[in-house]
Amino acid sequence: MTLFIDGDALPNLLKPIILRSIERLKLPTKVVANKKINVGKSQYIEYIIVSQGADEADHHIVELCEVGDLVITADIPLADRIISKDAHAIDHRGELYSIDNIKQYLAMRNLMESIRESGEMTGGPKAFGAKDAHAFANQLNAFLAKYT
Repeated sequence: MTLFIDGDALPNLLKPIILRSIERLKLPTKVVANKKINVGKSQYIEYIIVSQGADEADHHIVELCEVGDLVITADIPLADRIISKDAHAIDHRGELYSIDNIKQYLAMRNLMESIRESGEMTGGPKAFGAKDAHAFANQLNAFLAKYT
């Protein structure tokens, strides 16, 4: 299994959690972003900087991702593409996307985007905090225990 990290919006609170798992499991990891992102120093991490532009990092992750790989992303359309390749995706708040729930998340995301485009103020997601990082760590550890 290769771990892919969509680095464009990775919360800093998650970096030490992810780094510990990478080191403990010697997990090959690719951090993909359109700017320099530092998760930490590890011989198991490869940093890939893609061209500027919407979804360039996402396209690169989808291109490289294979069956059984894990992608950490808050991007629901990217998670949908990953799930369709029989790979796995976890968001920053610890939600494990699956074939059973990804279409529901995608529909909700599209609905909210449509509401915002109509001029409605939706307020956006709540601020990311320690509780979210804890939920992420629990989900990541449970996933890695099951699949590595």
